Amino acid sequence: MTKKQKRNLKRIIISTILFLIVKITDIIISNCFNNYPNGIASLIPFDFGWLLPFILYFIIYIYIGHDVLKKAFKNIINGQLFDENFLMSIATIGAFGLGIYTGITENKPEGFDEGCAVLLFYQLGEWFQGYAVGKSRKSISSLMDIRPDYANKLNENNEFEIVEPELINVGDIILVKPGEKIPLDGVIIKGNTSLDTKALTGEALPKEVGIDDEVISGTINLTSNIEIRVSKEYSESTVAKILDLVENASSYKSKSENFITKFSKYYTPIVVILAFILAIIPPIVVGISTNNWEWSNWIYRALSFLVVSCPCALVISIPLSFFAGIGGASNNGILIKGSSYLEMLNKANIFVFDKTGTLTKGNFKVIEVYPNEKKDEILQLAANAEGLSNHPIAKSIKEEYSKKIDNSYIIEDISGKGIKAIKDNEIILCGNEKLLDLFNIKYNKIDVIGTIVYVVKNNELLGHIVISDEIKPEAYKLIDYINSINGRAIMLTGDNEKIASSVANSLHINEYKASLLPQDKALEVNKLLNNKNKNDILCFVGDGINDAPVLMASDIGISMGGIGSDAAIEASDIVLMHDNLDSIIKAKIIAKKTMRIVLENIIFALGIKIAILILSALGITNMWFAVFGDVGVAVIAILNAMRANYKIK
Repeated sequence: MTKKQKRNLKRIIISTILFLIVKITDIIISNCFNNYPNGIASLIPFDFGWLLPFILYFIIYIYIGHDVLKKAFKNIINGQLFDENFLMSIATIGAFGLGIYTGITENKPEGFDEGCAVLLFYQLGEWFQGYAVGKSRKSISSLMDIRPDYANKLNENNEFEIVEPELINVGDIILVKPGEKIPLDGVIIKGNTSLDTKALTGEALPKEVGIDDEVISGTINLTSNIEIRVSKEYSESTVAKILDLVENASSYKSKSENFITKFSKYYTPIVVILAFILAIIPPIVVGISTNNWEWSNWIYRALSFLVVSCPCALVISIPLSFFAGIGGASNNGILIKGSSYLEMLNKANIFVFDKTGTLTKGNFKVIEVYPNEKKDEILQLAANAEGLSNHPIAKSIKEEYSKKIDNSYIIEDISGKGIKAIKDNEIILCGNEKLLDLFNIKYNKIDVIGTIVYVVKNNELLGHIVISDEIKPEAYKLIDYINSINGRAIMLTGDNEKIASSVANSLHINEYKASLLPQDKALEVNKLLNNKNKNDILCFVGDGINDAPVLMASDIGISMGGIGSDAAIEASDIVLMHDNLDSIIKAKIIAKKTMRIVLENIIFALGIKIAILILSALGITNMWFAVFGDVGVAVIAILNAMRANYKIK
């Protein structure tokens, strides 16, 4: 709870105590002493009995509602007439005016206590709103703890000095001591340590890193000093991009929020006009026909009408429901860029998956080198060709070779096909069948499960390497879930038909496309988008590195393994911090619950308000009912909205 919230709560408690003292005293006097039928007002003789309750209630009224009156006055000056502050002010001032009128004309003031109570309960509702928003914001901004405060930069004198992370340039050397946050992305050049990555990935176990390992900003150094060569400026670092995403998490409004904004824009002036008509027209009509001018009765009805008409419950609870939903998602390691994506995710029924690194672990391993008698030569040539590549397949080949790599080759990356490496008179081709077809190399098709990397030296096919990947355990659960909600699961992969078929069959995916180049994936997704039904929502789930165009083209882009990937944070609408497919199921559950809460609040708030508006106009209810219809409904709706912010175990 913030200092402001504590201060406001203290003001509400003091005002409530004072109000109850005055109200209970009034009730006791009026009911226990026959000579004082009008309660406190009877204590002052003659025609000024209304003055004492007016003073007592007005002191409480000003104490609890001075900020509302101030906001209403400022808004009127700025031309923003019809808002909740205006409605509360005009209704409560009118109630006090009505109390003075009935006190003078009937010696029985009515309205002081109700006018005071309206603002008291309104402030209570505002406090609940602030508390709920704060709770959700805390969930979302818990990631703000990853923001680095400083960096230890190596200066010209070969000494480390403390500077702001924004002043560090690419190539600078920084020192990170145990207990400090890594301020910028980079590569370790000195030292070994353990890193706490919980804030970014949710992984509880420390990560061991050493020389030449890449590290990302926002993680915490646990054990030893390390020196890092910075690879990205602060504005382009992982932590900066995540913080930007978090700070703008509610920037994209949902259709429901836009509806409520437009609704309140037209609704509020309409009810003010209706209240004015209710206060003026009926007493004139009745007065002309019966010569009985009941101004106070109809003004009281109009004031009650104004109080209950305030759209607080809708204007507050609907955005708060989405905000709580986004906070709940953050609690579960899911960053959602806006409420519109949360609303769409609830309806999402087509899920398109990249295979490698998404449905599979992406930790490729060499399982066979053929022919075995040429194993060392084939691995050496392949490792030299793939020496500068960070592709998972290249990493698996280099790990299997495990010897010093010759990086003096001139490398040509042939997209979607493989690598061409040249050194002196030696030309190495390392890639798939498409690469061999491109250079007219003869080969026999190989019938194995796995990724096949052919190795060619000077147009002679030396052999091939078989590399296999492993399906993520949670992928089975996710596909079963999608099938259970009658959704479509589609897999797009650059791997060959045999591998794609094997993975699809294992996961019970009925639709897949194999042997796709990066641009082919974009074409396939565009086809799906063009052919889907109007109410269908398509999600693309990828690793966020090579899939940025597809992530942006989809209705919803969900990035797997997004931490450390600029493309993931920029292109995707939802980032799964834990790199776990279970998070998609959690996100769907949170989206569904959030939208159910939004619908509940809309139906509940509108239903109660319409009912009490009609009863107020007919004079059946009093202002106490109006207070419940406004503040009571708002508080209930706010408490209901807070249910969206929870952690799924």
